[in-house]
Amino acid sequence: MPSTTTGTSPSTDDVFLSHGLKQRHLSMIALGGVIGAGLFVGSGAGIAAAGPSIVVAYALSGLLVMLVMRMLGEMSAAYPSSGSFSAHAERAIGPWAGFTAGWSFWVLLCTAVGLEGIGAAKIVSGWLPGTPEWAWVALFMVVFCGTNLAAVKNFGEFEFWFAALKVGAITLFLALGVLAILGILPGTDSPGAGNLTDFLPNGGEGLVIGLLASVFAYGGLETVTIAAAESENPVKGVASAVRTAMWRIALFYVGSMAVIVTLVPWDSKEVVEKGPYVAALDELGIPGAGQLMNVVVLVALLSAMNANIYGASRIAYSLVERGQGPKRLGRVSGGVPRIAVLASSVFGFLCVLLSYWRPDDVFPWLLNMIGAVILVVWIFIAVSQLRLRRRLEREEPGKLVVRMWAFPWLTWVALAGMAAVFVLMAREPDTRVQLYSTGGMTLALAAVGFAWQKARARR
Repeated sequence: MPSTTTGTSPSTDDVFLSHGLKQRHLSMIALGGVIGAGLFVGSGAGIAAAGPSIVVAYALSGLLVMLVMRMLGEMSAAYPSSGSFSAHAERAIGPWAGFTAGWSFWVLLCTAVGLEGIGAAKIVSGWLPGTPEWAWVALFMVVFCGTNLAAVKNFGEFEFWFAALKVGAITLFLALGVLAILGILPGTDSPGAGNLTDFLPNGGEGLVIGLLASVFAYGGLETVTIAAAESENPVKGVASAVRTAMWRIALFYVGSMAVIVTLVPWDSKEVVEKGPYVAALDELGIPGAGQLMNVVVLVALLSAMNANIYGASRIAYSLVERGQGPKRLGRVSGGVPRIAVLASSVFGFLCVLLSYWRPDDVFPWLLNMIGAVILVVWIFIAVSQLRLRRRLEREEPGKLVVRMWAFPWLTWVALAGMAAVFVLMAREPDTRVQLYSTGGMTLALAAVGFAWQKARARR
């Protein structure tokens, strides 16, 4: 097993993985990865709480995500690794940090696989009444587990077409929405600014709820830096993905929220019941809008399942290669960590079974435990970038292909933003439980990681 490396030597945790992802795969993963299931599924509740100010909420959280992606891109271009931020945290802070960031994110991804499978099964069961949801989840699991077991290019090909469909759908939605707002879409009248007059209907409290909802809708952007390690040109792939992140977030997230709240009254029941995109298309009188968006949401959920099984298996593989997990998970055959793929899929399906077996105690506890993991990961990214940037400038300046803007000031601004989100979560009863549960898991993992680090140092 390779020894753990915390210095500046190149990472050894990817030497046995294949490099089967082509640049077109990585480009589309970067483009479509920003369009997550959370955008289609979870944005309705944010609009209902914040009203038209949801645009501000998505813009503010989008700025934070852009800073995080820039920091992560800087480190991933310098040190491409399937461990991504976990490997960077180990290099910058210590093995305990890599252990904590990596395994907490693994739990998050595997649980998300189960949640996305449940969501996809509900849609298909609605089309085919009487079919059991668990059977559909099992089918999806088998398909994507098999896809990820075969070869990394299969994952890339699935994500390429999933992303193409998502990008095409949301681009068409934005085009129709803008035409309707301008009053030049046949059969529709421009709504003007009538739906925007009550900009903060629930005051600052509503904006806070919308802001928290928007922060977690951006989860999943990190996958592109994990996938880059298995691409033909990791450095070029990461650099390209990070540099285009700004316009992708502005267009797909902030742009679509602006179109929706302009077309549809924020307090319309359809925004929550049918989803904001369906509500907007219904407002335009487009036939079959509901079923069309259900197809798009299904694709987004299946895409997220595929990407999260991939991401979880690579994070687990990287941790094991750095001596931070069961050795069996690190075995590679055919350029794929197949046991890690199987373990991640099984954990995800176990979460699905818990939703049926223990829906009132164990399953909610698991959901609360992963509620704020993405923020924990972002903090590790920011702290790692603060430490590694100085080291890179001093020892390996040629590796700074991507540079964080206005370093170190914007890194500190991002950390302040994350701290502010934590404070806001502590103020809200619903998110307070998530904050404390995630904090407990993080502290437990950090304690195990620190004990392991001390024990290894004594050998």
